[in-house]
Amino acid sequence: MLILLKMEFIEVINSRKSIRSFTNNEIEQDKIEYICNCARKAPSWMNKQCWNFIVVKNDEKINYIANASIINRWLKKAPVIIVACSDPLLSNKKNGIDYSIVDVAIAFEHLILAATDIGLATCWIGGFNHEKVKNILEIPPRIKIIAMTPLGYPKNAEGIIEKSKKIITRNTKRKSLREIIHNDVW
Repeated sequence: MLILLKMEFIEVINSRKSIRSFTNNEIEQDKIEYICNCARKAPSWMNKQCWNFIVVKNDEKINYIANASIINRWLKKAPVIIVACSDPLLSNKKNGIDYSIVDVAIAFEHLILAATDIGLATCWIGGFNHEKVKNILEIPPRIKIIAMTPLGYPKNAEGIIEKSKKIITRNTKRKSLREIIHNDVW
């Protein structure tokens, strides 16, 4: 598996955006393995690697997942959906923080940035019916779904629906460093 990286890291960060419209092109298995391997290398609590990823390619299952939430019906057009799960028994809770969620979020961000770097589009999704998706994918009771993302090649032409969704759901303005950085004290 040889995948050439196209961008400098800051270009990957600046290029990453939520995409909700995909071509019908099939995603090559080596690219799926590459991005999952990038996720696998993420740090985790005591290196327990509490994450699991379900790569959903089956059209019927993708359709069921899309219908599990009114707001995610657009997922029907995704060629792949990756569902990120945690096994809470392989992590820890400390100071009120469930580190299994943190661990999976770090790994999932690795996956999403790796996908961006090789020209694939994603959209981090947290709003969906977790129980319905767990049933569709036969996920064991103790395992938690943390997030999911469609994975595909971005569609270049946007229709009026996509443009409207972008205007309604996406604020691209970022806070300045002065608004988020505190030196020595809050």
